[in-house]
Amino acid sequence: MSVNFKPLADRVLVEPNVAETTTASGIIIPDTAKEKPQEGTVVAVGNGKADEPMTVKVGDKVLYGKYAGTELKLDGKDYLIVKENDLFGILG
Repeated sequence: MSVNFKPLADRVLVEPNVAETTTASGIIIPDTAKEKPQEGTVVAVGNGKADEPMTVKVGDKVLYGKYAGTELKLDGKDYLIVKENDLFGILG
């Protein structure tokens, strides 16, 4: 997937996973009760800082804080811009 956006410095553009709309037993979860997703896929990365190269790369599945980053809408899709040090880790 290619996005026409290049993060600066140590910032990462993440596409959050979609929040679940039903429970395992089939109960529909209303929008007001949905948990904000905390996992996503990296779609673009900055060049890093001069003394700190980037650890994550495009395609990595990452875990981030519940209130981390800034929400952004590009081409009708929701994204999150976060600093790399706000990411908790890469999911394997």
